[in-house]
This record gives sequence, structure tokens and C-alpha cells, in this order.
Amino acid sequence: MIPKAVQDWLQTQGYGEVTETRAASGGCINNGMHLTTQKGVCFFLKTNRGAPPDMFARESEGLRALALPDAPRVPKVYLVGKHFLLLEGLGHNTRPTPDFWPRLGRELARLHAHVNDQFGFAHDNYIGSTPQPNPWTKDGYQFFGEYRLRFQARLARKRGLLSAAQEQAVERIIQRLPELVPPQPASLIHGDLWRGNVMADANGAPAMIDPAAHFGWAEAELGMTALFGGFPPDFYNAYYEIHPLPPKIEERVPVYNLYHLLNHVNLFGTSYLGQVQAILKRFA
Repeated sequence: MIPKAVQDWLQTQGYGEVTETRAASGGCINNGMHLTTQKGVCFFLKTNRGAPPDMFARESEGLRALALPDAPRVPKVYLVGKHFLLLEGLGHNTRPTPDFWPRLGRELARLHAHVNDQFGFAHDNYIGSTPQPNPWTKDGYQFFGEYRLRFQARLARKRGLLSAAQEQAVERIIQRLPELVPPQPASLIHGDLWRGNVMADANGAPAMIDPAAHFGWAEAELGMTALFGGFPPDFYNAYYEIHPLPPKIEERVPVYNLYHLLNHVNLFGTSYLGQVQAILKRFA
């Protein structure tokens, strides 16, 4: 169902009534719908009656922060409500251009070149529907340890999804972060960049959706690209040409992805515990 506020906005902006709707596939948290109006303009509508009341507002802030001319495209934000988000329609089942992945790699490297003197973000936000605290923090190890790993581990423990021994193992990894991870600046990152959050726009160019934006470690962003299907080698080769990283990043990737796997435990249950336990056994 299209919220009345969305219908009214489309009318007052001169787009007319919605003439066609198509349900979007692939969403795990929210419902997605492609809308076409009388003027032939396409929009994308996300809805979730059970969402936290500020979730879509926080997502819209992230999209606006990522909307930089030298970075991967993100959809424009048009209207935000407690239970909906109306966005620019980027395309539907468009065929990617031949240089799709190298272009995404170069553009993501340019996004990561936007650095800050502190880690965090102007507001807390969400990763999926899990709260993501983003207090401004000078030290990257403190930020990732306290507000990424420890936050998720304590939440999972509170929900009975993580044992006391597993939570203690996460704590040991937190203490080892300065040993495991090289110093890095606070880069502007998408924050939830897996393959399902990358799409081709109407011209076949790369675009990013569903961010959990903040200033964090660029390597952590690349780590997540290796989860749930991974990105092709052309993407990484193009990225490294613009933004070389310290060697042996592949050895650190599981440390970064512990955050996302713990989040998946919190979101979807214990089916992800095996992957969590393998990382704990290796690094704790």
C-alpha cells in the first residue's frame, strides 16, 4: 500500500498519480516497490510499519552524505516518514556496463579518500534494523572495538544468542585490535556494502543502496565486500590502483567481518554462529 503522504507529495509536485507498481525482490528488512507515475517518472518506495521511528530518517542522512560527485551513485531522497522512504528510481533489472566493477572500484576508492579527523557520524543510525552507535571517537581501535564488536556481542549475549565464553572471546579480539589492524584514517564508508546493496542504474552504471554510512576504516568496507558472494577481481584491482592499502588485507578481513556476522546473528539467528565461532577460534 502506498502511504497517503507519498500520494499527496507526488500530486503536489506535479508527477500525477501512480499508474504502475512492481514489488522489488531481495529485501530482508523492508518492503520495496517500484512506482511509475502519470508523468512517466519512476520512484522507489521503501516501507516498514515495524521499523524504528527514526530508521528511514537516519538512512536518508546517510544517502545524502554519500552523494558526492566523485563517488558511486546513490539514489536521491525525496520524502521521509516514520514508516516509509521515497527515493529516486535508479532502474529495474538493468544490464550492467562492461566496466561496471572496475568503475565501482575506482569510485569507491574516491569515496574513501574523503576522510575525517574522528570516527563516527553526525547521528547514530542502523545496520539493517540493528542500532549502530556512531559517537565521534578519535581512536579507530576504540571506535571499532566498543561501538562495533562489543556492542553487537553484548546485544547477542543479552538475547541468548551468544555464550559467555564467546562474548569473552570477542573481548580478547578487541584487546588485540592494535596488533591485528594497521592504523588507518577515518574514511567515509557505505557501511553495509555487500553485493545485494550494489545495483546498476538505468544506464548500467554502478550505484549503492541501503547504507549504514559513517566514518570508519576503509579496509572494513572492503572486508564486507568479500561476504555473501563477494566482488570480482576487477573491482579490487581498480580500487587498489587509486587507494593502495597495507599488504595482507586478506588476513585481516575476518576481523572486520566479525561485526557483520554478529549483526546477522542478532538479525537472523544462530545459523551464522558457525562463522562467528571460526573467527573467534582463529583470532582470540
